[in-house]
Amino acid sequence: MNCTASDTEELIRLYYEAFNAGDRPGMLRLLAPGVVHDINQGASVPGVEAFEKFLAHMDRCYAEQVEDLVVMADESGTRAAAEFYIRGEYLVTDEGLPEAAGQKYHLRVGAFFDIAEGRIARVTNYYNLQDWVAQVGG
Repeated sequence: MNCTASDTEELIRLYYEAFNAGDRPGMLRLLAPGVVHDINQGASVPGVEAFEKFLAHMDRCYAEQVEDLVVMADESGTRAAAEFYIRGEYLVTDEGLPEAAGQKYHLRVGAFFDIAEGRIARVTNYYNLQDWVAQVGG
């Protein structure tokens, strides 16, 4: 199935709507089985199961909402980008990071996507980790 740019933009918006609603199964349904997740300043991890484990970890350590979302897609609908702010609260100390004590943060994020057969085949996220550490008092 070929996607148009507008189909792809809608797919990415649905992904973030599910994120903000805490609908992890809804997010996972939008992913291709072999999705690759490029974690900010970390590894590239393949598969929906690994993505689901990542989401569970993030939900344990952080409460986050996407704000001011802007989505862009190429003409072919196979690549997309999103820019947004993440507003969050640091709930539980994440390994190798400063101690959590309910600190609030507001961070600019860039995300990049590959789309295949109407589903998200790659998610790559970038944000300024040093800015986040400064905001949580590390």
